[in-house]
Amino acid sequence: MPKKAVVLLPETTHILEQMGLQIKYARLRRKIPAALVAERAGISRATLVSIEKGAPSVAIGCYAAVLHALNYMDKDLLLVAKDDELGRKLQDLDLPVRKRVPKR
Repeated sequence: MPKKAVVLLPETTHILEQMGLQIKYARLRRKIPAALVAERAGISRATLVSIEKGAPSVAIGCYAAVLHALNYMDKDLLLVAKDDELGRKLQDLDLPVRKRVPKR
């Protein structure tokens, strides 16, 4: 059965490309060869190249493995959607509002 093509908005595609480039720069700043990062992450070098290009078809677990191989940078994933400002505002709108003061 053929894989389904991932359809992303252009803005999301740009974000993935930017993230891939940042991963590549992090690897280059540390002067770690691509083959070593791929080995540490347990992926092929071709998959690492795809990650550094921001390919949407690569599993997020592979992205996390590469970040971990770059000296435990995977902890940054905990920051994703941490401060959900819009979600909190929507939640506040659903809170019940009392019309009367409770009796004593």
